[in-house]
Amino acid sequence: MPVFTPEYLHKVAYNIYIAKGTPAEEAEIVAAHQVKANLVGHDSHGVIHIHEYCERIDKGHIVPGAPFVVEQETPSTAVINGNWGFGFVVTEKATRMVIEKAKTQGVAAITVHLQSHIGRLGDYPTMIMKEGMIGMITADSGAGPKAVAPFGGRARRLGTNPICIGMPSDLEGPVLLDMATSAVAAGKIGLARNRNESVPVGWIIDKEGNPTTDPNDYPAGGAILPVGADQGHKGYGLSFMVEIFSGLLTGLGFGIDPQARHNDGVFVTAFDVEKFRPLADFKKEVKEFAEFVKTSPPANGFSEVLYPGELEHRTEQKRRAEGIFIEDETWHQITEIMKELKVEDKVGQPT
Repeated sequence: MPVFTPEYLHKVAYNIYIAKGTPAEEAEIVAAHQVKANLVGHDSHGVIHIHEYCERIDKGHIVPGAPFVVEQETPSTAVINGNWGFGFVVTEKATRMVIEKAKTQGVAAITVHLQSHIGRLGDYPTMIMKEGMIGMITADSGAGPKAVAPFGGRARRLGTNPICIGMPSDLEGPVLLDMATSAVAAGKIGLARNRNESVPVGWIIDKEGNPTTDPNDYPAGGAILPVGADQGHKGYGLSFMVEIFSGLLTGLGFGIDPQARHNDGVFVTAFDVEKFRPLADFKKEVKEFAEFVKTSPPANGFSEVLYPGELEHRTEQKRRAEGIFIEDETWHQITEIMKELKVEDKVGQPT
């Protein structure tokens, strides 16, 4: 598999989106989010989606430059209509808006609907954390195609319904819980297919409801399981609530419309720590808490205990130094798009 610098991958993504009619500011935002996902090890949310996003632009399912409309607003809340713009662009703007509201109100929340895929959730609470606030975001696809079977069922009825919570701290890396409420994000199954790899037991079932390790069983009518294995009722319950936050509260609704375009409903909220206690004390105590938890002797098969977000922080440091590997099939798709759009000269050769 080829290895690239993050700067080169950013240049590739940026020039492709420019060639597809995306305004420069938006192309910069989308490329930055995708490459960041690769940097922290979430390859399922990175440049693997370039081909898919280009197809959505062609179909009109992503509208570059779409207006950001505030449909309803109070000092502490807002409802945003993204008009099918890039989810990265719309949700980043909504996150900046929730930060400003929380600065004056202490707590603020915003819902977003009618936007495309927002990618890795971790980027948005990270923005909030940098302002000395606690950030949380949930996402769901409304009545769009489903991926996950409910606990006790075998047919798809839920999205992967991710949730992310970030806490400001004095640690070197971010304290960040970023997880799907399913056993795995759907993109990781596509990644396994591109790499011709099997998937672990407990990720998916086939169309008959049988456990399987073949990622091709998923698009053939299978389903992803809720997180939690034999305790999957817990992941299912959390997924149920995320869908209400991101699907029903946003007005997207629920159900299954196989022809529906991808529509990430989002609920994002910010809590200004200073409205509860001194920020410096809180950040110091979060650091001390993480360090206390890490003193637990490692169990068999583990070398140490990590705090949430620590693995991604280490992965980013490693990949900035050593580069980002991209599976052959994904890179083939990207190079074909560059040829089609005639941006190879602008992108140049990898350094």
